[in-house]
Amino acid sequence: MVLKRVPTTPFSDQKPGTSGLRKKVTHFRQAHYVETFVQAIVQSVPGREGATLVLGGDGRFFNRAVVQTTLKIAAANGFGRVLVGRGGLLSTPAASCVIRKHGTIGGIILSASHNPGGPDGDFGIKFNTANGGPAPEGVTEAIFEATKTLTEYRIADVPDLDLDQVGTTRIGDMVVEVIDPVADYAALMAALIDFDAIRRLFASGFRMRFDAMSAVTGPYAHAILEGMLGAAPGTVVNGEPKEDFGGHHPDPNPVHAHDLYDLMLGADAPDFGAASDGDGDRNMIVAPGLFVTPSDSLAILSAHATSAPGYAGGLAGIARSMPTSRAADRVAAALGIGVYETPTGWKFFGTLLDAGLITLCGEESAGTGSNHVREKDGLWAVLLWLNILAVTGKRADAIVREHWARFGRDYYTRHDYEEIASDAANRLMDGLREKLAALPGRRIGDFTVSAADDFRYVDPVDGSVSERQGVRVTFAEDARIVYRLSGTGTAGATLRVYIERYEAAPDRLERPVAEMLAPLVAVAGELAEIAALTGRAEPSVVT
Repeated sequence: MVLKRVPTTPFSDQKPGTSGLRKKVTHFRQAHYVETFVQAIVQSVPGREGATLVLGGDGRFFNRAVVQTTLKIAAANGFGRVLVGRGGLLSTPAASCVIRKHGTIGGIILSASHNPGGPDGDFGIKFNTANGGPAPEGVTEAIFEATKTLTEYRIADVPDLDLDQVGTTRIGDMVVEVIDPVADYAALMAALIDFDAIRRLFASGFRMRFDAMSAVTGPYAHAILEGMLGAAPGTVVNGEPKEDFGGHHPDPNPVHAHDLYDLMLGADAPDFGAASDGDGDRNMIVAPGLFVTPSDSLAILSAHATSAPGYAGGLAGIARSMPTSRAADRVAAALGIGVYETPTGWKFFGTLLDAGLITLCGEESAGTGSNHVREKDGLWAVLLWLNILAVTGKRADAIVREHWARFGRDYYTRHDYEEIASDAANRLMDGLREKLAALPGRRIGDFTVSAADDFRYVDPVDGSVSERQGVRVTFAEDARIVYRLSGTGTAGATLRVYIERYEAAPDRLERPVAEMLAPLVAVAGELAEIAALTGRAEPSVVT
């Protein structure tokens, strides 16, 4: 192996966000840009000499090229072995599974999650640590500091490897093992979920539609749903991963997965509908005639989790991101277990999971997971739903309505204002923060503010503190508005406004969401002066 030391200069914009470094593909394709960031990652990993690394991504444009580059840099920096998914593919939850099962030092995951792909789309690189979860802030800060001072990267000068055949090869002293990307993950699912019950469900004529959105979950869904569980051929649609996701925006919500949504709300809807996103960590659940919000899905899965073998012993606790509705809190109270409110970002669940304080966790942005990995897991959520349907013998819409009847309903919506000017977004948030002290007791429209703050999180396990995690305004009428700038976009800023209102009266559980939340939506716009500061009269996306 010929080792090259290639001169480079630091890039000023390689600070990882909540899910690694995300930029436009064109940005990543700058000379030395990828190599510099990957070098910063690997040299920030203590104990890498001779260690095993996991590598894979969601198959979007540029994935294969960066896999090859990363392998060569890993070899030049002393790693002893790399487990890489065939074709360079590994869903994000599968990568976490492989890291944990094989006891590796961590993994490099290539994905921009639910963001669009293709030559003009987005790309991302992130590092997951030995627990299988996203790197905590201390690690990402170390990586960022390394990017500031790098003057060279080390890379093996060797031809590209064949990644399309399972097997073992070498780059110098480093073993490269191309693995089946599905096998370890499928085995884990079979240990957690009652596959026999689901097989009987499908054998009874149960119909399902799973939209993989031409993204990485397709091979997993084909293998597990149609292969292992006996779902009818054609159950999985858009099941072949494509570099541009087939033109889809691979974000599983009613706007971008509209074909599935329309089917499930139509006259001949299947018994169950689901979708996943670009890297397989998010999910959308649609019952016949009824969209299930991610917040409700977390609560319902928590209430019924013991029907699955992997959770038969009960739950230790539940965690949700702060903007997620409080539906899961009501389940936790009924079960007599702890509930934790964290900042947005899956890494915040990691310490709680590792400490055994929680079993299930989720975010309103279509992410749900458990202690089986340290990432959110779209297909796992779908399988747990199927487990519940198989064991209860009830339709998905009946499960949802029974849940509302027992716990009440948290009407919920999220308004996204995408690619607004960063300075306008910052002025809006700063203006809200300046108002916080004077808000309690103030009457706005039909609502009275009971509390207002800028969410500050102190991790109950390691004591780490995360400031300015979103402005919360809570109302005496059991309603809430949250304002937050997203860290997952690649252009401008995205303002997210989360709006929820609780209802328990039996005659108010099935009102139109827009009708129930309209007064609160008006308050949200007025309080933050959204139109005046952003120039946007309407949000880009409503979910």
